[in-house]
Amino acid sequence: MRSAIDLQQENSQLKAELAVNAKQLASQSQRIQALEELLRQSRQQRFAASSEKLPADQLKLFDEAEAIADTPEQEAPEPTQTVAAHQRRKPRISIPAHYPRETITYTLPDDQQYCPHDGTLLKAIGTEDHEQLDIIPAQLKVIRHSRQKYICPCCEQYHAIADKPKQPIEKSIASPGLLAHIAVQKYADALPLYRQSVIFKRVGVELTRANLANWMIRCGELSQPLINLLQDHLLEQAVLHMDETPLQVLKEPDKTAQSQSYMWVMGHFGHQSAVIFHYAATRAQAVPIALLSPEVNTLMVDGYSGYQSACDDYGITRLGCWAHARRYLVTAKKLQKAGKAGKADQGLAYIQTLYALERTLKDKPPDERYQQRQTDARPILDKLRQWLDSSLPQVLPKSAIGKALSYLDNQWSRLIGYVDDGQYPIDNNPAENAIRPFTVGRKNWLFANSQSGA
Repeated sequence: MRSAIDLQQENSQLKAELAVNAKQLASQSQRIQALEELLRQSRQQRFAASSEKLPADQLKLFDEAEAIADTPEQEAPEPTQTVAAHQRRKPRISIPAHYPRETITYTLPDDQQYCPHDGTLLKAIGTEDHEQLDIIPAQLKVIRHSRQKYICPCCEQYHAIADKPKQPIEKSIASPGLLAHIAVQKYADALPLYRQSVIFKRVGVELTRANLANWMIRCGELSQPLINLLQDHLLEQAVLHMDETPLQVLKEPDKTAQSQSYMWVMGHFGHQSAVIFHYAATRAQAVPIALLSPEVNTLMVDGYSGYQSACDDYGITRLGCWAHARRYLVTAKKLQKAGKAGKADQGLAYIQTLYALERTLKDKPPDERYQQRQTDARPILDKLRQWLDSSLPQVLPKSAIGKALSYLDNQWSRLIGYVDDGQYPIDNNPAENAIRPFTVGRKNWLFANSQSGA
């Protein structure tokens, strides 16, 4: 027979094996959950709408954000539909009054201007009007600069010629108006130069993409003094926004064609708004260090760590972007199981409350905005912090909701900084909106061929 010691050893060994198996099962369960979430995220990105806007009725689940901080996940109520009592016609599109009007008057033929009952000549009593908006397609014309030449009729030795205005590109066939048109089409309307070349060819003018590209590079050189002044102006502002977006450059020195370069944007939004773009072959911290200076007081950016060195070196106050924090939670919400209201909803309810307050303060002066934030926003932030501390241990770190809460936790000191000054913005959306036309254009032209093009 086995001794009691042997039995105890076997029991201990079995318990150890069970503990190991339980740990492995828990790890496998977490991995399965993570893979299922990645699958849902892939389907969401491929097939679902990309908008971050949430239906109002979903967030009404938590009308009072602080009331649900300790509430467990619950079943979402059945969706309801409000049926309108009647249909109201949409107002017609109005045509601005300052547009020139051309009136076309229609009259009855001469033989129909008599009453069919008694033959009396009809009398005009007014008109029934209908306006249409018309457009005149782009028209090309040639400006001939004719400089009058003079000579002394007596000695015939003195010659003179009239001056003409200085041109952006001397001896070029491109007028200032044509250069401005091409630039607006390319940079504001995201129409690549090769498409513009086709449009010109359609009306009988041969302008190659090389012609247009050289003109745009020359225009960029002419604009550089203005860009320098804009940058000086930006460095004097109380708050700056910065952001960056990838850009592929095929012929980048010491880099493969598949590698990414970056377009950086720096702007001030409000009184005397201004935005400048800066191309760099890298996303390294050296770029913000070169663009910023000790004159800058406050910088609003996302969570990218590359901005921190410039903030540390120059003593710049760094603010965090609540739109980015909200974006992580929106992603987590989309990956929740259908019909469940979970932690993502709870976090979004707090953030939406902060944004609702900001909407009421939009037109207030900075001192009133500061006081209102201290009175109303700080208590919400305190409750959000308490909810965050209690929720972090309950989620998987690598899950979507885990990443969202980790972002909130890591960026917390920067996120709450906006309440310290009435001039501070709550997010970096203005910079993202400023860089959006560039990203839209990138979908058309895909890449830049060289550094000069970038």
